[in-house]
Amino acid sequence: MAGPRPDVERTLPRVLSLWDATCVVVGAIIGVGIFFNPRDVALISGSASTAMAAWSVGGLIALLGAITFAELGRMRPVAGGQYHVLRDAYGRPPAFLFVFCNLTAVQAGAVAIISIVCAQNLGVALHGVAPSEPWTLGVATLLTWALVGVNVIGVRSGAGLQNTTVVLKLLTLGAVVALAALIGPGAAPVTGAAGLRSISFSSLFAGVTLTLFAYGGWQQALWMAGEVRNAGRTVPRAILLGVGIVIAAYLSANWAYLDLLGFDGVRSAHALAADAISVWSPGLGRRIAAAAVAVSAFGVLNAQLLTGPRLTWAMARDGLFFAPFARLSVRFATPAAAILLLGALSTALTLGLGLARTDLLTTGVVVVDAAFFALTGLALPILRHRDTAPDRGPAWITGVALVFALLELLAIAGSVLQKDVRIVALTGLGWIAAGAATWALFFARRPGPPA
Repeated sequence: MAGPRPDVERTLPRVLSLWDATCVVVGAIIGVGIFFNPRDVALISGSASTAMAAWSVGGLIALLGAITFAELGRMRPVAGGQYHVLRDAYGRPPAFLFVFCNLTAVQAGAVAIISIVCAQNLGVALHGVAPSEPWTLGVATLLTWALVGVNVIGVRSGAGLQNTTVVLKLLTLGAVVALAALIGPGAAPVTGAAGLRSISFSSLFAGVTLTLFAYGGWQQALWMAGEVRNAGRTVPRAILLGVGIVIAAYLSANWAYLDLLGFDGVRSAHALAADAISVWSPGLGRRIAAAAVAVSAFGVLNAQLLTGPRLTWAMARDGLFFAPFARLSVRFATPAAAILLLGALSTALTLGLGLARTDLLTTGVVVVDAAFFALTGLALPILRHRDTAPDRGPAWITGVALVFALLELLAIAGSVLQKDVRIVALTGLGWIAAGAATWALFFARRPGPPA
């Protein structure tokens, strides 16, 4: 009788360090959102105080999520860790829904919009003017598939690229903050009449939902846990360290935007980072900012293709997805089929939706993400109750997880209540229902994973 196939039985190599895992967190979070989301948050919030409150609440949610996921990372230090958390807490259907929605909407949508933004800004950096739609979509597709190739070749190549782009991102945001500190207030002070306007629930949490697109990503270190050395200790540290760096960077950057442009300037900006840098150099500001955004987008695009396929691979290994996606490349020891699938789905969204429906790829994606964040937060007390091991973390982490889940649910409610984004938010929730139908039709009768 033939032995087991080596591409099925092999496991992912543990080669990533604390620095690598931290860069996965920082690089997965800091993408394009911080360069354009402050404008959208300002528009929907209506005042500087509400906008800054939204970014602060978003940072609080990210911190609570980091604490929650750090504990889950200690409990489930395996590849595709979040999938295992949901499966062990709720059973197979919610775990399948998470990976299905993550693959087809969250990750594919993120890759699509980030590749488009990267291509747009690359065009501006190279030519000084916005590129045409065919040029943008073509370059976005080429960038996606170049990074598909990098990540198929090996986790070290993908992680090395990630580390480099993270350093460049932090230097870029640091330069904007330094510019604001050196030049001083721009068009208007941060605390103007608009900043004193009362804060409404729906405006605040609709704004928070938009910030979550920029804050999302800390969970991706948990997906990579199967390739991290001493993962039970390293992954929690990487998540907390990475999120702390990002919160500091984001709040500083928002202060800098408001200081350089004023609230009205932020709200009316067509290219926020370019307008901010143009305060220093009107001639070069647009192209410098475009280059910075392109580099940052390229880094987070790589992060999605580095981390997301590990979820598909983990679920397929459990028998809940098509068998070819359970295999590792014999040559490269990577989940090559899962990486190729994510590249194909994101390309379909890029070319199918084009430039006209990026709202569907931001608010809609975040609402789907928030639903599974809430479920994951609620899973922590369930798993802790079942886990009798003496080395469990402190009891207060359960409270943190519950508050985190509640805030994620409030973000969803804020989006549904806010008329400007209600249809897109409901579309995102509808996709979860589509995932449930897919489960019932194609996967519900599959046998569970071996004991």
